[in-house]
Amino acid sequence: MARYTGPACKLCRREGTKLFLKGDRCVSGKCALDRRSAAPGQHGAATKKQREYGMQLREKQKTRRYYGVLEKQFVNYYEEADRREGITGENLICLLERRLDNVVYRMGMAESRPEARQLVTHGHFTLNGKKVNIPSLIIKAGDVIAVKESSRSSEKFKSLAEGLDSRIFPKWLAVDKNALSAKVTVLPERSDVDFPLDEQLIVELYSK
Repeated sequence: MARYTGPACKLCRREGTKLFLKGDRCVSGKCALDRRSAAPGQHGAATKKQREYGMQLREKQKTRRYYGVLEKQFVNYYEEADRREGITGENLICLLERRLDNVVYRMGMAESRPEARQLVTHGHFTLNGKKVNIPSLIIKAGDVIAVKESSRSSEKFKSLAEGLDSRIFPKWLAVDKNALSAKVTVLPERSDVDFPLDEQLIVELYSK
């Protein structure tokens, strides 16, 4: 399946919650979900009774779209989470948090995850001093992610750097605002993710 290239706001309306796919627009009065909360489509405003499978499917879709992951990728993450020790659902969320594009977003070097994925793909970041362009890389404790030296003078990163003082960073990231870099001090835990996700519904969906 190809990556979705349609209107991002339709995804938020479909899931009934802000997925923060368009940066500052999502917290402004221009947010489509604030202006029109009904799901897209002719019957989007109709009241529907959601069955168990529907709830599980919507939770999976919401999580997948929040992190910008394709269906096959998401299944692979679930299978990896299931193989690891611990609670499968929590393992899944923590794996998604450790994607390089998510880390770039969390360190404030992108206004949204889609933008972070694009910036990584275009080669604007280094991982432990080496250029990297794979958004799906899973980071480890001790890894250092930084804006590439030649990219720091661009207007885009200068603008992002100015907003770092007002940004709240996750406790597992040590951000150096001057160097435009961040070190992963510890691996993220489920409690570090404040977005409303019910990973147990996803586990139930894939366990059938």
